[in-house]
Amino acid sequence: MSNPPEHLSSIAPALVQGLALGLALIVAIGAQNAFVLRQGLRREHVASVVLFCALADAVLITAGVLGMAQALGEHRKIAGALACAGAVFLLHYAWQALCRARRSDTLPKVDTGTPVPLAGVIAQAAAITLLNPHVYLDTVLLVGSIGAQQPQAVRAWFVLGASLASLLWFGLLGFGAHWLAPWFVRPRAWQILDSLIAVTMGLMAILLLRQALAGI
Repeated sequence: MSNPPEHLSSIAPALVQGLALGLALIVAIGAQNAFVLRQGLRREHVASVVLFCALADAVLITAGVLGMAQALGEHRKIAGALACAGAVFLLHYAWQALCRARRSDTLPKVDTGTPVPLAGVIAQAAAITLLNPHVYLDTVLLVGSIGAQQPQAVRAWFVLGASLASLLWFGLLGFGAHWLAPWFVRPRAWQILDSLIAVTMGLMAILLLRQALAGI
């Protein structure tokens, strides 16, 4: 029996790496998570908000990976430098997560004020998502540079994994808001979560450095 093509055995690692990176970047206390949670608690346009935030991330991630892949294809000498830079960013984010884990942060207070029409809710979601410069740093530059390091045959699976992370997390926040809210107000829960994020980021930084060194 012939062995399966090499790229087939790389699909699962690429998918898991994209999923892990996406979750590690998105699962943090912030305005976007608070907004999605608020809509879930209000039970107001939850599906629309979840889909908008997830699709926005997917578009930015895809654009980042495709753009960075093209840049790396034209300038292969900078591939290793970008991989190392991505590892540094991941280690920096890991350190930030560890610092958060040492504090007693909680999710910002969720306002459940008067109802807002769908257009207004989507406008708020767009502003919170697209006017945050960290969104572009995370999705376009960081995820893009890491995704571009993947073999072309499995690059789409990495993008799928990273995009799926956004959909899963926002869906969990929006549709599980009433169950999650009491858990999120406990600082200890966030400390455990941030510790896991730090470990995940650190492991992925090591993996990225190995890929960079292998390409030298």
